[in-house]
Amino acid sequence: MQERFISDYSSIKDYPKRIVCLTEESTETIYLLGQEHRIVGVSGYTVRPPQARLKPKVSAFIRARFDKILALEPDLVFAFSDLQADIAAELIRSGLNVVTFNQRSIREILEVILTIGRILGVEKRAADLVASFEANLKNIAYQASQLPFRPRIYFEEWPDPLISGICWVDELIEIAGGKTIFPELRSAKSGKERIVSPQEVINRDPEIIIASWCGRKVNRESIMQRPGWDKISAIAANQVFEIKSTIILQPGPAALTDGLQLLHKIISSHAARLDKKACN
Repeated sequence: MQERFISDYSSIKDYPKRIVCLTEESTETIYLLGQEHRIVGVSGYTVRPPQARLKPKVSAFIRARFDKILALEPDLVFAFSDLQADIAAELIRSGLNVVTFNQRSIREILEVILTIGRILGVEKRAADLVASFEANLKNIAYQASQLPFRPRIYFEEWPDPLISGICWVDELIEIAGGKTIFPELRSAKSGKERIVSPQEVINRDPEIIIASWCGRKVNRESIMQRPGWDKISAIAANQVFEIKSTIILQPGPAALTDGLQLLHKIISSHAARLDKKACN
């Protein structure tokens, strides 16, 4: 009897083999860990890495095709945040194993990568990946420390109502050399808690405006033409930029690499422009 028990459970060390990822950051992380063969389903919004789009698409962000997910017979589903809580609950009721992350800061993003590595049995690869991200963060921070000043930055996540101050983006802006104008919003979890008024943006007078509207292309002209915003330094100097939401609003590898790089490029170019203007 004891031998049969041991035999029945001898494969428990195999780790999850069929994984569904309901958001892009877990998909990209698994690819970077070299474990993409385990992914059997992804979000329809997935664009990174491009080859992941060849995987079966089973969900949007707040909606999912439960029939398709169940048909794939996953042994694990990765979800993200309270916005996917209803999806996670339904999958759990259907008998699936669901891990839901809620990372909001750079530290938490790195911790999630390590956790995924542990779950998949590739802890060393995950530790190496996190070390590479930390090295990149330190490198950009050093470059930013050489800038002559830190410009005030308004980062807009949504235009109606205006939402700003999401934690990991605020942290990345500071690493890249900027100074966010709504630092007090960083601890807020939900978008409703981070709504700001157009007048308050005017009052805080950002020198750079960076917009990234989740799932929508930024209308730069509409930002430039908002009533009273012509008084803002960023508008007067034509310093309004877009970063695609897939690069900066996903709390995962993309934000720590391409997102951070774009932030630093925008901030350093602005600093160089003003420095040259001062010299003339």
